[in-house]
Amino acid sequence: MTELNHLSTDLIELILSFLPIPTLIRSSTVCKQWHSIISSVSFSNNHNNNKKPWFFLHGIHNISSKNNQSFAFDPTSNSWFLFPTFPTTSTTTNNHQNQPNNSFIGSNGFFFITVPEFCYTRILRPTRWHATSPLYFSRINPLLGVFNDHGPHPKFIVVGGVKFIGNLVDIEDRLDVEIYDPVQGTWELSPPLPADFRSGNSSSSLSSAMFKGRFYVFGIYSCFVASFDLKQRIWSDVQTLRPHLGVAFCFLIPCSKHLLLAGVCNSPQGGCSFNLWKVDEGTMEVSEIGAMPRELLYALFDGDEDDEFASLKCVGLDDLVYVFNEDYHSVYPSCVCEIDADSGRCSWRRVPQLPSPVNKFHKVISFCSTLSLHSILGDEDEHLQIQ
Repeated sequence: MTELNHLSTDLIELILSFLPIPTLIRSSTVCKQWHSIISSVSFSNNHNNNKKPWFFLHGIHNISSKNNQSFAFDPTSNSWFLFPTFPTTSTTTNNHQNQPNNSFIGSNGFFFITVPEFCYTRILRPTRWHATSPLYFSRINPLLGVFNDHGPHPKFIVVGGVKFIGNLVDIEDRLDVEIYDPVQGTWELSPPLPADFRSGNSSSSLSSAMFKGRFYVFGIYSCFVASFDLKQRIWSDVQTLRPHLGVAFCFLIPCSKHLLLAGVCNSPQGGCSFNLWKVDEGTMEVSEIGAMPRELLYALFDGDEDDEFASLKCVGLDDLVYVFNEDYHSVYPSCVCEIDADSGRCSWRRVPQLPSPVNKFHKVISFCSTLSLHSILGDEDEHLQIQ
């Protein structure tokens, strides 16, 4: 029999390509050759199992940061992973110990802190925080997106939020959109959110989606929608995108081929349901593609009171939609729907419980992100490369 160390590099790479990401991370410690293969850009780009987005939950405790916890769910292995807590920043840690919990945001592979200064770090390699030049308008609770603009390096877009000056907030100001270029180290100003969103300009009442060169903003309760053209730096007209008269609230999700609305409907005949609607971004017309099985919906709660549905949150990316209950009493249960991009068929399943022990959080940050093995195991100097 041929021994493993006698196999060609190409054959070893082929064998390793069938392993899920958690197994590959462990395998990278076997020897220098395996680490070199697994951490390479080419292997990361060609890896068969790195395309499904992971689901991230970061819990924030107001009293003690020692009670903060970060969890990540891998849909391929159907497993949760608990990550060690990490310092808020490496540059001026002492100044960030008391930052408000609504200044902490996660989006597309990065964690961000918006006040007292803007910082960012990789979600799975938070060994170094990178501080930017100051925002023109310091803010909390903004929407935040990551995109590529004619180059390999990402840019960050900051939309809305509440003005934050000297620990005071100003809810009246409409804040300009700000776009950060990490290569140039500069912020660029663009027009603010349309005035229709003025009464609810923070992430607590808005949902966002990056799709086909546009940053969409959607009112979770108002159902207003507008998009920001990332090339022309202008906003579209505001429209109302209410898929059903009985909709209580909705979230906007970017799928691989179309936008998706996901939310709770109240019907006098059928009670509460959690539905999914496909959105045609050209005409902004919607069509229902499925609903969460009722037994799965009610399994997310201890009881069946209608007001409990207000604690439901939803995030998604590509063709996976995650729905979870942010109430601690249920220990943050969740489920996932996988949507077939061609047929639109929805397959729902319950996500395993979070690994114990789970602390009680005052705020939960949730988002989806695809993972690149190179961004986890590669050179730290290439921290800006995203897939």
